[in-house]
Amino acid sequence: MIINQETIVKDTDPKIRERSLPVSLPLSAQDAALMQDLYTYVKESIDPQIAEEKNLRPAVGISAIQVGINKQMCAIVCSDFDKDGNEINYEYCLVNPKIISSSIQQAYLANGEGCLSVENDHQGYVYRSARVKVKAFDTLTNKEITIRAKGFLAIVLQHEIDHFSGTLYYDHISKNDPFIKIDDAIEI
Repeated sequence: MIINQETIVKDTDPKIRERSLPVSLPLSAQDAALMQDLYTYVKESIDPQIAEEKNLRPAVGISAIQVGINKQMCAIVCSDFDKDGNEINYEYCLVNPKIISSSIQQAYLANGEGCLSVENDHQGYVYRSARVKVKAFDTLTNKEITIRAKGFLAIVLQHEIDHFSGTLYYDHISKNDPFIKIDDAIEI
């Protein structure tokens, strides 16, 4: 499957709001190929030369619904920093990810969130749980995993899992005060 700016389902298409369905394991050949395509997109999108050649918008994650397939599958490739400033790289190809616990404390990205499916700018803070625990099957390791995430990775996981219910990041922005500050929220 070719995935690029022209083939990504945009938020003007009602398809992006459809609920995604659980996926049977082991993956069918078709689902395994889809997962590989999602992963390849994210990996290649962060290489400026490949991204320009293939018309890819940079991303840290993509869900199957963004290519018009309503299945609970997503690929994530991102990095963050530990408390000592060391870079940590994360790569996941998740099938049926579920948030099994989350913190009450909130976090948000100082520069706001973006999405491959959203072309118009939506200013405002997107508050999410600062920490989450996610259970999923990871096709990169070929096993059931539990991810304990905080900070940027927690936000990315919640963003991608939101796609499974047809929720887009700007649905979380306050309509009355897009830049409202929540006490004790962590700015990332």
